[in-house]
This record gives sequence, C-alpha cells and structure tokens, in this order.
Amino acid sequence: QVQLQESGGGSVQSGGSLKLSCVASGLTIRQYSMAWFRQAPGKEREGLAYSGGDGYTDYRDSVKGRFTIPRDNARNALYLQMERLKPDDTGTYYCATAASGDIWFVRTYNYWGRGTQVTVSS
Repeated sequence: QVQLQESGGGSVQSGGSLKLSCVASGLTIRQYSMAWFRQAPGKEREGLAYSGGDGYTDYRDSVKGRFTIPRDNARNALYLQMERLKPDDTGTYYCATAASGDIWFVRTYNYWGRGTQVTVSS
C-alpha cells in the first residue's frame, strides 16, 4: 500500500521560511516523478514544483526563485524548501507521485498525501 505523509507545515510571517517533508512508503521514490501541489481556500489545487526521477525539476512561475524541491532517495523523502513566503502562499500543501501525463495536472498523479497546512501572515 502506497502512502505519502507530509509534515512541516505551520504559521509564519511574510518573508519567512518553511521546509516541508513528504515521506513515502510502499514505493521507492527514485523510480518516480514527484510533485508538490497547493490548495488555497476557495481555489483549485495547483502544481507548484516538480521533480522527475531523472533529476529534472520545474516550478510554477509564482514560486520560481523562492521554492526548491530536493529529494533524498536514501530516505525515500521529498522536500519543499520555501523561502520569502507571502500571504498568497497560504494553503494546504500536498505531495503526489506516480505521474502519467502533464506534470501540472492533478489527475496525472496516482498517489497523494493528506496535506499539511501553511499559513503566512502579513
């Protein structure tokens, strides 16, 4: 059974930093592409950062230069390092894996965590 467990969310002030973690079980992440998504209140879930199994990474324009998506294959873990956070970054953050299609589409991913809440105050 595949499980993804996010952690590291919390409340920070604008300009602050957070590092989210996603630990996988039931699959070996080195073989899979992975991504972080965010769902803000009242909005659809959107992809923020993508990490291919080949080392390729990509970012939505709104987070480029502020977020990075390192992975630690030995720990079977994916991270989202977030810097210079803004109130618009508030939302529930999800990690996802096993993509088959457009990397920014929710339906592309077969497995999802339950999410971790990030709140950025001004």
